[in-house]
Amino acid sequence: MIATARASENLRSDARRNRALVVAAARAVFAEQGIDASVEAIVERAGVGTGTLYRHFPNGEALVDAIFAERTAEFLEVIERALVGDDPSCGLQQLLEQMVVLQRSDRVLKELLMRYPPREGLFSETRARMEQLSEQLLARVRAEGALRADFTYADLTMLFWSLRPILDATADIAPEAWRRHLNFVLDGLRPQAATRSPVPPLTAEELAAATQCLRAERFGRRTRTERPRAR
Repeated sequence: MIATARASENLRSDARRNRALVVAAARAVFAEQGIDASVEAIVERAGVGTGTLYRHFPNGEALVDAIFAERTAEFLEVIERALVGDDPSCGLQQLLEQMVVLQRSDRVLKELLMRYPPREGLFSETRARMEQLSEQLLARVRAEGALRADFTYADLTMLFWSLRPILDATADIAPEAWRRHLNFVLDGLRPQAATRSPVPPLTAEELAAATQCLRAERFGRRTRTERPRAR
């Protein structure tokens, strides 16, 4: 009986290991060869058979979902680390810098996830947690008087978007150029530099719609969410 239980646990352990190998291999192959890389390239990199891949991921959408789960977990860890320190301002700078580093290290995967966004409802708890912790960090920085009062989570999201073209344009020319731009942005977030914005921040609905518009502009596709009316 004990031997049977151990054998079963070993099988589950092997399955988890193989799944992790396939996901890691897919990330590496997509980064090297683009998002249309073959299944054969992925299984060769993972060191498993094609049947093993399809047992864990019956289609490409399931594999993308697994990659997205890893990415959101990494983003969540970055936000959690930014909240740990005693200096909220340093935490915000750390968050921005590390998020950019993650984007830069996975340029092709970033496009993969923009092109094939996860199905509605997946990882909603993780994404809600990311927003909650980000709001907490922004509130701490505001409370110490180091962040302009009108800077919101939606503004933080758009700030990340604004850095993506800079990363793409300078990656092979001046790969650290984004740090100079980010330094200017951080200076502009200080209350001393703040001037009243003529427009309010995006609502949650508008931010979701803007995300879909960004995907549509890049890849010519829209999801089911309707665009809200302009204010």
